[in-house]
Amino acid sequence: MPNQGEVLMNKIKIITVSTADLSENVIKKYDIEVLPLIVNIGDKSYEDGIDLKISKLLELMETETKFPTTSQVNPQRYFECFQKYLSKGYKILVLNMSSKMSGTYQSACMARDMLDNKEDVVVIDTLNVTSGLGVLVLKACRLKEEGLSLQEIRMQIEETIPHVKSALIFNSLDNLVKGGRLSHAAGTIGNILGIKLILEVKDGEMSVMNKVRGTKKAIKTVLEYTNRRGFNEKDTAILLHIDEEEIRSNLRLNLEDNNNNFIECEVGCVVGAHSGAHACGIFFIEKY
Repeated sequence: MPNQGEVLMNKIKIITVSTADLSENVIKKYDIEVLPLIVNIGDKSYEDGIDLKISKLLELMETETKFPTTSQVNPQRYFECFQKYLSKGYKILVLNMSSKMSGTYQSACMARDMLDNKEDVVVIDTLNVTSGLGVLVLKACRLKEEGLSLQEIRMQIEETIPHVKSALIFNSLDNLVKGGRLSHAAGTIGNILGIKLILEVKDGEMSVMNKVRGTKKAIKTVLEYTNRRGFNEKDTAILLHIDEEEIRSNLRLNLEDNNNNFIECEVGCVVGAHSGAHACGIFFIEKY
């Protein structure tokens, strides 16, 4: 049995943002604090995952003429959250989406620097988004359960970041281009003659991994990539989807056949605004 000092030392709160795209049951299971980004559609603003779910967002995007915009978590929201948990004796680990895609990391750093006891708050730029951020949050939760200290978790997460891998298949790249997440040239190639672009998050940004013709070839390419890289057995992979069953079922079957440790999550509203419908992929931590 750990003594009281050991329990207090490991009283760690893990905080992330809604763009980790983790399911509600996972968030509840690990007691993760998730701060929502904002989705702006027309003249209305919604908190991602709270005021707006992905099914409703896709409906609104069908009728709204203007492309949705998104807003980061502001420093004041972080500051209030930090104060809440610090006052209860927690140390805090903040895992944020890539600083190259959003200002949420900078907001968290600004809030931490406003604190008197900022040494009790660790803020990490994961250089990832959606389930790439999600797999790192899950790893941090596992390390916390294993009894590691705040700084020990920080070291392991930072060591793991370069080993987070992803492969995503999109039926259409229009939203990624409109949202500024992919170049117009890449988007044009992807919409010509049935060419499927397989994307990844690399160095903190979306990039093209491969170009293939047709869905079946795209699925085969993703599976070859994940099988070649290999899954780190202790870590949980995430099968991410948004209104896409054919790709999802094929990827799921392969993961099950290989006895991979994985969960399924649905894209959230902020990421979904940029991806559009009919996309699916795998995020995992490779063997290293």
